[in-house]
Amino acid sequence: MAGYATKVRADIARWRETGLIDASTADALTRDIAANDRTSLSFGSILAMMAALLFGAAILIFVAANWEAIPRLARVTALFAVILGGYVGGAVLKTRDHTAIGEALWLVAAAAFGGSIALIGQMYHLSGDEASALLTWCAGTALAAVALRSNPLTVASVAIADAWLFLKWGGFFRRAEFPYFFVVIVLVLFAISFWTRSQAARHVIILSIVFYLLLLAIDHNNTLQVAIPLVLVSALLFAAAIFVAEPVDSVVQLGGRLPLHALIGFLAGLAMVQFELADEASYNSGFAIASAAALAGIVAATMLGGRESRGLRWVAYAGFAFELAIIYVVMLQSMLDTAGFFLSAAVLLGILALVIIRVEKRMKTPAGGAAA
Repeated sequence: MAGYATKVRADIARWRETGLIDASTADALTRDIAANDRTSLSFGSILAMMAALLFGAAILIFVAANWEAIPRLARVTALFAVILGGYVGGAVLKTRDHTAIGEALWLVAAAAFGGSIALIGQMYHLSGDEASALLTWCAGTALAAVALRSNPLTVASVAIADAWLFLKWGGFFRRAEFPYFFVVIVLVLFAISFWTRSQAARHVIILSIVFYLLLLAIDHNNTLQVAIPLVLVSALLFAAAIFVAEPVDSVVQLGGRLPLHALIGFLAGLAMVQFELADEASYNSGFAIASAAALAGIVAATMLGGRESRGLRWVAYAGFAFELAIIYVVMLQSMLDTAGFFLSAAVLLGILALVIIRVEKRMKTPAGGAAA
């Protein structure tokens, strides 16, 4: 986290200049930051990771293109050699302090494992469908993540699970039943993420759950039954993450970003409610109530958690822009006087702009006061 390290170094320098800490303490803090700063993802390491991934893709494409010309035993041997070489070579490189390159090789091995499932299944005419192959790929990648305690492999497992969910729900692999099994998958992966110390995987899992609930509401035409609990649970999680932040974050270990995810869930749930009630806006106050709740929630979230999270502020601003757009589209159909709508929207926009400006100024005031 180079941004965090740079900010702390600047704070240490400022504290030393203002006399809050002495020179020896400043040097000790600077050395600690340097020792724990993550420097593995240099430009050269990124290029090496990309080269490794391209190399693995080239091998798979070569094997697939010459599949019929290669003897059957050689096919299987080549595929397993790529998998074994990727995992073992990555482990060796990681023990030699080449973390980025080693984990890139693990991703190559995981990709080779997925390709091997498809190619060997085709070669031996194994029974099963593509969705089952995706689940097998996800399970194998997750087991590798557990064995190697790999953050990238855990994220890859979640990505494969998301692909299975989407394709099972509405893609080429769609079946009559809804993929409820996805809940079990993400719960297992969420538990694995603590063992592999993969905070990124937990972030993706939470967003995946919101996506799953959206698909569930669409598939069963029970939008309100899914959206309203999502709104309420998200609001409770946001309140817990703000008012009892340390105990909650010690459990979920999201780096203090639970309010951000809770706000996304809150806005997603209210958006579902708004879409469901949009056709009734001319004679039912439900849409107006949902819109008012969304705007109030955006302002409250910005005031309570925006000071500590720039990402939360950006989500709040994006949600605010979405609310203006949907209110415009829906209310324009039911209002007789278009000019009156524009006037109302302008007044609302001006009031909320003033509120946001005051909130931003209040967020900047403590830092200035402390420096003074």
